[in-house]
Amino acid sequence: MNLKKLTLLTISLLVVISGVLAFNYYTKIYKPNTIKEGFLYIPTHNTFKDVKSLIRPYLKKVKPFIWVANKKKYPNTIKPGKYFISKGLNNNELVNLLRSGKQTPVKLAFNNQDNLEKLAGRISKQIEADSINLLKSFNNISFLTKAGFTKNTALAMYLPNTYEVYWNITPDKLRAKMLSEYHNFWNKTRLAKATSLKLTPVQVITLASIVQKETANIAERPKVARLYLNRLHHNWPLQADPTIIYAIKKGKKDAIIIKRVLTKDLEINSPYNTYKNVGLPPGPISMPDLSSINAVLNPANHNNYYMCASTTKMGEHEFSKTLAQHNRNARKYQKWLSKQGVNR
Repeated sequence: MNLKKLTLLTISLLVVISGVLAFNYYTKIYKPNTIKEGFLYIPTHNTFKDVKSLIRPYLKKVKPFIWVANKKKYPNTIKPGKYFISKGLNNNELVNLLRSGKQTPVKLAFNNQDNLEKLAGRISKQIEADSINLLKSFNNISFLTKAGFTKNTALAMYLPNTYEVYWNITPDKLRAKMLSEYHNFWNKTRLAKATSLKLTPVQVITLASIVQKETANIAERPKVARLYLNRLHHNWPLQADPTIIYAIKKGKKDAIIIKRVLTKDLEINSPYNTYKNVGLPPGPISMPDLSSINAVLNPANHNNYYMCASTTKMGEHEFSKTLAQHNRNARKYQKWLSKQGVNR
């Protein structure tokens, strides 16, 4: 074989080898490699070893992904969060997604919770942070003082709704977002309505929490709100049974079910006893929803000062202007409760 033929053969072999290598590289980088779609959750402080384990179920081949990840220096830039993995992504697209930190936001939702402990528990099921760290952040005295709240009023800052956040949002950043949402909620119109009622936003929410517990009937809430406002503005005690129930339960770890408030309960020594104390309690007794807040800001128009649960219209109340009429309604209701066997 002469030199010319040897040279051509060598060149041909090099071309073939280069082609094979190029195809191999192209396949590693651009061939679709994800076999299913779903959400990938990468916790804070995870290493590349952790990510490899988490992402394995989504991949047809793991080694090409690792190769591309190393080439693009992804192991040095792990970004935690919630990522949506589409089916048919190639390794270049997949690594770029994870490197970018472009997460899929979480629709964080919570309804009316009774206290911060329950709120933290509800939220912790939807984001990375656990309930212990969330509660610690919510109760931070320095933050509460600066924001104008106390431990008794802190619950008023959290308005039941759906919020868009990142899965790995920190407790403090979530807390800051909730404060911002609170200020956005209390716009000029709502503040003006609260002022006309001679109430602060926290007082509105405190009263709304009582209205919320007093009736589950949304249509009746404006009437209940007006009754309490009538009492407040005439310096009468609210005499709200939900606050008595709250006072009995407060501080107790075991769940207590109270279906009936007894006469002896009205003597409980608590700032939440609205039979003994005039005015609003120190803070909300629960987290009211928007319908209850709106009921306080837009109360019905009536001159009633008394109400009692109805024995004929379940879930509603009998309203009255005079104590005599109220006593008749109350005796009827107490008799009905006893007949139903409700002693506590």
